[in-house]
Amino acid sequence: MGIPKGGEWIVILIVVLLLFGARKLPDLARSLGASTKEFRKGIEEGAKPDESAKPSDSSTPES
Repeated sequence: MGIPKGGEWIVILIVVLLLFGARKLPDLARSLGASTKEFRKGIEEGAKPDESAKPSDSSTPES
């Protein structure tokens, strides 16, 4: 079991077309693209160092 080849992709596309119909495919593709965009944005935000996690000098009381 590996990555689908050319003929297998055609069968997959026909099955998707039969399941969802031609009218819903653009909406499905649009929502999939938006979900992917949000997922990548979340990954990038998660990879950035969190500024609020750093201890600040003014928060520790000096005696």
